[in-house]
Amino acid sequence: MKTNLTLIGMPGAGKSTIGIILAKDLGFGFIDTDVLIQINQQKTLQQIIDESDHLNLRAIEEREILKLNINRHVIATGGSAAYSEKAMNHLLDISTVVFLKADFEAIQKRIHHFESRGIAKARGQTFRELFEERQILYKKYAEITIDCNVLDQEELARQIADSIC
Repeated sequence: MKTNLTLIGMPGAGKSTIGIILAKDLGFGFIDTDVLIQINQQKTLQQIIDESDHLNLRAIEEREILKLNINRHVIATGGSAAYSEKAMNHLLDISTVVFLKADFEAIQKRIHHFESRGIAKARGQTFRELFEERQILYKKYAEITIDCNVLDQEELARQIADSIC
């Protein structure tokens, strides 16, 4: 039986905030893989991108996810985790993967400083292009999809908890 929950989705979908609420409600631990990367690399995500490129950040993210060996945790991934088949298969092995789906307009309102936020994207790639590209990947790996456009974060956490019980 899978004892963890993994939240995937775009930056701004609410993975970290909803994840913390969900972990508290379920009595689980909480891990944000972006924070894990920053702690272990001693750099912000943007510094990693600036010093190398977005592909290096994705490789680091994959390594951090593959190291996860936990139980009873909510895992909030970086938005680019879905690019790694290895990482996503590991998450599917150890957790139920939940896609927090939000419309482009909602994400765009929540994301400020797109170019400097530490988002792993190709140079010159627009936010719309990134959004469209990632939706396909999130849908591919999602075991549960939650519409984040209507409910507030507390209600979304409750809906996720109800969907796994």
